[in-house]
Amino acid sequence: MKEYDGIRAGTAGQAAKHIGVRIAPRGIEEPTVRRASGEERKRQSLELFRGISDLTREFTRPVLTIGNFDGVHLGHQAILDLVVERARALEGESVLYTFEPHPRRVLQPDADLRLLDTFEQKVEILESLGLDAIIAEPFDLEFAKVTPEYFIEELIHRGIRPVEVFVGYDFHFGRDREGSMRLLTERGPHLGFSVTVVPEVSVEGRDVNSTRIRALLASGGVEEAATLLGRPFCARGDVAEGDRRGRTIGFPTANLAPETEILPAPGVYYGHMRCVRGAGEWEGKILPVVTNVGYRPTFHDGRDLVAEAHVIDFTGDLYGVEIDLTFEGRLRGEQRFESVDALREQIARDVDEARVRLKI
Repeated sequence: MKEYDGIRAGTAGQAAKHIGVRIAPRGIEEPTVRRASGEERKRQSLELFRGISDLTREFTRPVLTIGNFDGVHLGHQAILDLVVERARALEGESVLYTFEPHPRRVLQPDADLRLLDTFEQKVEILESLGLDAIIAEPFDLEFAKVTPEYFIEELIHRGIRPVEVFVGYDFHFGRDREGSMRLLTERGPHLGFSVTVVPEVSVEGRDVNSTRIRALLASGGVEEAATLLGRPFCARGDVAEGDRRGRTIGFPTANLAPETEILPAPGVYYGHMRCVRGAGEWEGKILPVVTNVGYRPTFHDGRDLVAEAHVIDFTGDLYGVEIDLTFEGRLRGEQRFESVDALREQIARDVDEARVRLKI
């Protein structure tokens, strides 16, 4: 790993040198992000604590990052990569301090905030990246009153006792987001931990962030979203009873009752289904799918957005099974068909095209 000797820009860089803050090297276009090896995953299991008050032990030389990490996209992964590598180098532990529910859920309850993953999905992704522990602090209106000084000195320093802290370039904390990067970098070295500010990661000349990914999904740009996420977008939920019309036209579907709060724009996509739990012999299996997202305009005038996945070359009953659906590419937009026969013919073409794209 590269030494963090900072990127100095005039007086800001010189100040960083004297107060112990380090600025990680600026990210490159479409960075390669480290994944935990199979051997690492065998010898470690991520620990989840429901707040600092739930901690049952002291961490060993903890290297800490802080944030919500919605989507765990490439920008987040750049930070986590550094945290995990530094913890390994120090023979310590990599730790994320996050908040559940998302603070905006509490502070702006009427805002239309749609998170990119469920909390369970986020934990699974973080574990796959090699993280050792997550502290998920319960966030409520009382916690929102915590001052920046209390946040640093009581929660971070006394609660977690990190030796190093890594944060993103836009990090704020404490009541009304009053806590600034300057305050953290000034107080950290006095309390015994260094602070490294990780610059933004850019892809195609633009910053990677959750808002940009949501906008791409809303326009059907799942391949571009996958580039920013570092993996295909994935929706999770149970297979629910539908109207069984797919069976009548020769293409039965698994109808997703999504736990995930967002789906891509209406259209037809190809990807894979993973049976997460409750599938018996199919549990853990990954199967190719063609998924329609839309309002099913051919059959009725309802406005419920639904995801219906046809599993290619599969026969069986998946009702009640929890599944993951990945959206790896878009085949076409949503269409209205004049007849059931026209719909059947188009679905057959969609399946054929999906076979080509998925190399089945």
